[in-house]
Amino acid sequence: MTLEIVEDTMLAQAGLGREELNRTLGLVAARDVDYADVYFQSCWHESLVLEDSIIKDGSFNIDRGVGVRAVSGEKTGFAYSDQINLLALTQSAKAARGITRSGGDGKVQAFTPYAPGDIYAPVNPLNSFDKHQKIALLEEIDRYIRTKEPMVKEVSVSINGVYEQILVAALDGTYAADIRPLVRLSISVLIEKGDKREHGSAGGGGRYGYEHFLQDAGDGKTIALMYADEALRQALINIDADEAPAGTMPVVLGAGWPGVLLHEAVGHGLEGDFNRKGSSMFSGQLGQQVTSSLCTIVDDGTLKDRRGSINIDDEGVPGQYNVLVEGGKLKGTCKIS
Repeated sequence: MTLEIVEDTMLAQAGLGREELNRTLGLVAARDVDYADVYFQSCWHESLVLEDSIIKDGSFNIDRGVGVRAVSGEKTGFAYSDQINLLALTQSAKAARGITRSGGDGKVQAFTPYAPGDIYAPVNPLNSFDKHQKIALLEEIDRYIRTKEPMVKEVSVSINGVYEQILVAALDGTYAADIRPLVRLSISVLIEKGDKREHGSAGGGGRYGYEHFLQDAGDGKTIALMYADEALRQALINIDADEAPAGTMPVVLGAGWPGVLLHEAVGHGLEGDFNRKGSSMFSGQLGQQVTSSLCTIVDDGTLKDRRGSINIDDEGVPGQYNVLVEGGKLKGTCKIS
């Protein structure tokens, strides 16, 4: 179903089909081309921001286009267009094949359509609520926080939604599409006590529609109000907290966004290409102890409805569960298995 929806939206409406994609790849194919693909993307994005109990900002935009890529050894040729039509495809293919020594008209394997998994549903979150429901959600959170705590001076609430469609066709016969919903609710609270001001923030999201935020989180409260409670709780703790001491000390990172620090510290060094080229600090250390035996690092793109999960990646490969470090030993790198 996903493939048919994406084909209709991005190909059929532009007068394109699988035959045109096959011919485009044929223009790129040559004896010295190791890999080539055509990648389509359409992305609808919206955001609403409430401050001072009124809607302060709102935006909606659409980004779409197509890219053609050719890989020959360590060289990559890439060309793209924000117009999706046969002329743009042809011109992009001819530009991408500029890295090769010979012309195109090489062999293209027959497409093998791939049905993506169900790590998330192919829903359009932008249509899950109408504009009045979206505004009502923001206003409800604002009223709830202001009513609950008289020290509250400022409340900022925002929602962001993305509806993305992608389609990839490759020389090796790969032919796959994905529909990727993504939403986020963010809440920030500023409270004042005497001459001191502190703030707290909370929020969350994933690959589903806005209705997720109205689901019961327990104690008769919705997930949205649970986030509101957490933002307010942080602000109230901060307003009475002592100043943190200066100096070197152990730091314990909780689950969630602190994972960004792990990503920056070792994530890039664990990328497959860097290790293959020998430019990573982890190059040549597979199977060796690289950190504490207490440490295990997993790159998991298969968690249900999570924002970092993916049915297929941008090359049509299914999301995977990769163990990178286990018991302190380097077990693998971030690459397609």
